[in-house]
Amino acid sequence: MSDPIRLARPDVGDDELDAVAQVVRTGQLTMGPKVAEFEAAVAQAVGTGHAAAVSSGTAALHLALLALEIGPGDEVIVPAYTFPATANAVELCGAHAVLVDVEPDTFVLDPAAVAAAVTPRTRAVMAVHLFGRPVEWEAVQTAIPQEVLLVEDAAGALGASYRGTPCGALGVAACLSFHPRKIVTTGEGGAVTTDETGLDAAVRRLRHHGWAALGDMPAPGFNYRLPDLLCAIGIPQLARLEELLAARERVAGWYTERLEHIVLTPSAAEGDRHGWQAYVVQLDRRDEALAALGDAGIEAQIGTWALHRLDPYRAQGAFPGADRAFERALALPLAATTTEAEVERVARVLTLL
Repeated sequence: MSDPIRLARPDVGDDELDAVAQVVRTGQLTMGPKVAEFEAAVAQAVGTGHAAAVSSGTAALHLALLALEIGPGDEVIVPAYTFPATANAVELCGAHAVLVDVEPDTFVLDPAAVAAAVTPRTRAVMAVHLFGRPVEWEAVQTAIPQEVLLVEDAAGALGASYRGTPCGALGVAACLSFHPRKIVTTGEGGAVTTDETGLDAAVRRLRHHGWAALGDMPAPGFNYRLPDLLCAIGIPQLARLEELLAARERVAGWYTERLEHIVLTPSAAEGDRHGWQAYVVQLDRRDEALAALGDAGIEAQIGTWALHRLDPYRAQGAFPGADRAFERALALPLAATTTEAEVERVARVLTLL
């Protein structure tokens, strides 16, 4: 039996170990200088004026919406095919997540569906760069009134860009994740990026119990802080962002060479750069392929969820694009350290179906 191939492997090593050890030796494990250092590196990588580190990508979504004062009575447009955290964050603010369909071949928002979903209560659109593919940003902008806010769910898109602009710097705010499946990891963690100083300040208050200053708490908040220990892991990771993305691009190229004639392979639109958080193909016999890969010792999984098939979001109608994506999408092993021999093993299983 060949060695198992994991779905994802964070590329961490001695630099990250040394960085954590340095923090441990200081005794200041949270609310210390590594948070600010990490935030500065995130803002530089994305090209925004501000980045606020938080405890997860989900926390970033939640705080971005709250900082934008989205709440009861408001509607937020969300793609029907995405990880549930995108819609859950809307509902946890007391607002209503309005599902719209996606373009099944690309997994991203269908601008025509967005335009059709706008009502007088629409406050924002959550534009998800799913698996690292940038949303057709200008088309979505054109589909909505000027007063409707565009917020990026860029959880899997650090390093990606739309027509030369980094994902994370397109919307009024963007939400990043540093989960181990992402290109840069802190173990768990996230960030809200923005050029709006007031919005950044609101996120920072809300992540730290609502404190504006010692003794000054304008409104209740949360403990959504990211500790120095985890920021220390992320700093050397961010320093290697281009290297890590180039490695994933190389792996994606190996897959595409071998698979483009037997499955629908992922890509970015012309002029864009894919972030390659995941390599997700589409094929009609997805479940059979998933089982065959498992039998061969290869980890794979479905792409993500069609939200209207989950109990909280069932009553919103039919979404054929999301259904098609959900039934056909298959995430293959992808990491900066994935070898060409491993890609060959994966491709061989799919070719023999």
